[in-house]
Amino acid sequence: MRDRYPPLEPPKRLLLGPGPSPVSPRVYEALRKPIVGHMDPYLFEVAAEIRELLQYVFETRNELTLVVSGTGTSGMETAISNFVGPGTKVAVFVNGYFCERISEMARRQGAEVVRLERTWGEAFSPDEARDFIRRERPAVVAFVHGETSTGVVQEAKAICEAAHEVDALVIADTVTTLGNMPVKVDETGIDIAYSCSQKGLACTPGLAPVTVSPRAAERLRKRSTPNRSFYLDLALLEDYYHNRKYHHTASASLLYAMREALADIYEEQLERRFERIRRNHRAFVAGIEAMGLEMLVAEPNRLWPLNTPRVPEGVDDAKVRQYLLNEFGIEVLGGFGPLAGKVLRVGIMGAGSTRENVLAVLEALERALTLQGWQPKASGKEAAEAFYAGLNLSAASTGAQA
Repeated sequence: MRDRYPPLEPPKRLLLGPGPSPVSPRVYEALRKPIVGHMDPYLFEVAAEIRELLQYVFETRNELTLVVSGTGTSGMETAISNFVGPGTKVAVFVNGYFCERISEMARRQGAEVVRLERTWGEAFSPDEARDFIRRERPAVVAFVHGETSTGVVQEAKAICEAAHEVDALVIADTVTTLGNMPVKVDETGIDIAYSCSQKGLACTPGLAPVTVSPRAAERLRKRSTPNRSFYLDLALLEDYYHNRKYHHTASASLLYAMREALADIYEEQLERRFERIRRNHRAFVAGIEAMGLEMLVAEPNRLWPLNTPRVPEGVDDAKVRQYLLNEFGIEVLGGFGPLAGKVLRVGIMGAGSTRENVLAVLEALERALTLQGWQPKASGKEAAEAFYAGLNLSAASTGAQA
């Protein structure tokens, strides 16, 4: 043991990995506020505002919308444990790590899991989705809207339409898309969606937003056996947040932070936020391609907030990431599973999706690659700057704002 433990002084990092993402000053300030008890009327006022703001961000009118105390994985397990039980037939679209995790959670609930698989980095076509669901006729369909392990966004409309044709519920993992890209829960027909606090919402880790359609809520009420998980039981959580019946000791500080993060999004407005993140994604890709690197995911299926450039032949991705961290304080992560050592995962998301961060990571990445003997075709930073300049010229000619 030490003689004393001085106050913590964490290193300053620019978080440009798959999450957590940079947190706004408003959120940090919220964490300094005095806490109240988990049954305090003020905390339930905050929770009610969170529900209202989450409805805005999820683009839904679902009454059953709340946050689970836990990370995005707790959101996933909430969705699975409340709507999947022994013998439930669950159809899972598998094209990355988190789809595999959904499958495993369903298996642990005793479900009959059927899978449609694609290579990591590819998306499912609408026809594939329809054929799979119509053939299997499951009770529950699950897919990942934005696969964090690969950088793929999955078109959801065909999945939801086909699932509803066979009277199946649809579970969507929106961990990487919520607050970063349109989710449109009601318009798309998603029945249960879950996410996390530390990516597109630009909050600290520790809360998992969940929203449940009236159709799914009705099935939940008709469930003949209780959820095996007391902590993640949506009926009990709804009783806590809506009826103020004790369930667990919710963190006042995390709820404050979530409320402020969501308020930031509301004040920016979703359309502006999405356009900002898309614009910075396009600038990053312009820089990557100018350098001579390739993106893993084809253009129509790329996530805006999470970019996966391929690692060039002969380059050690771990050394690249270590150099970025040691020399620039920039965190990016590598691939895992079949993509280990083959891609970088660069997050330009939430509050961290800025022109300055795009240019900084491109410049740092170019230096890291050059040190390993890989020569870029052109400057990625300059290509991104040219992209931004082109947007400004276009906006000036049309009178629009870039």
